[in-house]
Amino acid sequence: MALLERFFPDIYVKSVFELPLEDLKKLGIRGLVFDIDNTVTPFDVAEPDEEIVELFAFLRKEGFKLCILSNNTKERVQLFNRRLGALAIHKAGKPGIKKLNRAMEIMGTTPKTTAMVGDQVFTDMWCGHRGGLLCIMTAPICNRDQLITKVKRGAERQVMKVYFKKYGK
Repeated sequence: MALLERFFPDIYVKSVFELPLEDLKKLGIRGLVFDIDNTVTPFDVAEPDEEIVELFAFLRKEGFKLCILSNNTKERVQLFNRRLGALAIHKAGKPGIKKLNRAMEIMGTTPKTTAMVGDQVFTDMWCGHRGGLLCIMTAPICNRDQLITKVKRGAERQVMKVYFKKYGK
């Protein structure tokens, strides 16, 4: 894998509401691991809105095991997950894969049957690829970010420019 390609998504969608569920099922994906901040909600929104609660319920009905894997604090992740009822792992250490592997173990999935869904190339996509997962990138929900993320966004834009040029998305 070329240096930049470790950061590329396998699939790019504008939002979690555009996940290609039938394609994922055909690929044998049974588990979905979601980032929270700017993937399913803006980073400064404490609890999921009704649409996200309904999406997670729908995904569960469709047979997917669900996990939230966030580098955020225990308080943030638990509060956000309260209405979702997914497996929730905080302080994940992405792009490290130790807690990702633990999530798959708990969900009863493997790298071949799990997809990572996130909005950042240097944490979510790299973590997913390091773990051998299918990686699905969403556009960030909003332009508001934590300071550390703001710092990385410029470099991310350059990586995605190369991705879009190569794959014509």
